[in-house]
Amino acid sequence: MKISIITVAFNAAETIAQTIESVLHQTKAPYEYIIQDGCSDDDTVSIAQGYADDFAAAGIAYHIVSEKDEGIYDAMNKGIAKATGELIGMINADDWYEPTALERVDEAARDGNCDLLYADLRMWKDETHSFIKHAKNRRYATSRDWNHPTTFITKAMYEKYRYRNETIHDDYDLILRMKKDGARIRVIREVLANFRMNGISHERSLKSAMQRAKIKYGIYRQNGYAPFYAIECYGVELAKLIIG
Repeated sequence: MKISIITVAFNAAETIAQTIESVLHQTKAPYEYIIQDGCSDDDTVSIAQGYADDFAAAGIAYHIVSEKDEGIYDAMNKGIAKATGELIGMINADDWYEPTALERVDEAARDGNCDLLYADLRMWKDETHSFIKHAKNRRYATSRDWNHPTTFITKAMYEKYRYRNETIHDDYDLILRMKKDGARIRVIREVLANFRMNGISHERSLKSAMQRAKIKYGIYRQNGYAPFYAIECYGVELAKLIIG
């Protein structure tokens, strides 16, 4: 199966090399790798360009695009529009894959009976402390069961759905829309990627937590979920504040 990988980046010079190398050194090579940069003003693009010969030697199509965008989800949509593989995965410039990630994804998706799949994720609080966020697929819809860095979606599905580019939770909104429309989902119970716990989704203040919860609750309601999902949204954000 032809797998396209997309990395959205902006001023990621400190971490993008690890991300790129995790794609380059997969036990199953991707069909293509697209780096969608948002006009970084640090060394992000030059670092990425430094790997061009390595990807050429590995027979992997390697594309680096640096252009203005309207935020991370707009950049993701731009990358999706460029991708030509049968299956598309996204790994952001702070994160990295396990070496066998694409091999496991290919094994799981080869029969063509899933529209999207995702797996367990290792969450890094700092350089030495981490925990595993396990993936599930159950009737009760919660982002606690889902991990964006391990998500792979078919190109055919992406032709029907794109990120709305409206909120910080547009990634989960996309999953809820697909679930609502009966997408075939497969879960791999194995760690396939690593995630650094930083950025706006993990900003630790009561005000930001309540704002995130309100936005996520609005997404649930927009997708037809019951009012009791407010408990899920506010409960998750309060738990993040308490346990970190």
